[in-house]
Amino acid sequence: MKPGPTKNATASATTSATAPALASLAGLFADETRAACLLALLDGRAWTAGELARHAGVAPSTASEHLGRLVAGGLLTEARQGRHRYVRLADARVAQLVEDLAAHAAPGADIRPRTLREAGAAGAMARGRTCYDHLAGRLGIIVTGAMTERGLLRQDTGFALTDRGVAWFGELGIDLARGGRRPLARACVDWTERKPHLAGVAGAALCGHALAVGWCERIGSERAVRVTPAGARAFAAHLGIDDFGDRVTP
Repeated sequence: MKPGPTKNATASATTSATAPALASLAGLFADETRAACLLALLDGRAWTAGELARHAGVAPSTASEHLGRLVAGGLLTEARQGRHRYVRLADARVAQLVEDLAAHAAPGADIRPRTLREAGAAGAMARGRTCYDHLAGRLGIIVTGAMTERGLLRQDTGFALTDRGVAWFGELGIDLARGGRRPLARACVDWTERKPHLAGVAGAALCGHALAVGWCERIGSERAVRVTPAGARAFAAHLGIDDFGDRVTP
């Protein structure tokens, strides 16, 4: 009877199989144009190849080549409508990976804006933005903190909605679609605030509701969002938030 593989041999085989795949995945991020496209797509929407080319400041043919690599690597999905080619992040797991890498990169990166326009855009993103399908930036942190203070969310033993939190979503008429492998609540480290904000099914549902009923609105063509006056009143009524650090008037 032949002896089975040793523990070290099994680990070595696993490493040998995984290392090339990891290197290939890392290579997809190791280009400034592809990184810019992935960050733009964190708004959760589908972009055309032309829009991403203008955003990244490259020729359409160059953008198409890079997008092709991202699609082939499983980070993006694509659809064609007439002459237009639309791409978006493949799923929430890819969005989490992009945001996590951005959080690791930000502390050592030189992200000082070069123009007043860039400074304004950076400030708006820091105040409030979408991270794929949930709220991030100062807005996301404030909402997450208020939910925790009110006993709707627990952070002491991991991120989890309480029974009271699940009921709160129901009272607002927000459907927490179950099923699938996505967690109901998940912590996502905010790369500008350096604190966790609410992601997962609950984070996506709250963000979708806030945009649908006009509590928040998008600014321009990127991920930045702001709280509307109606939203300020709603957040004050439902979460006791009276200050978002900007000039929203309840």
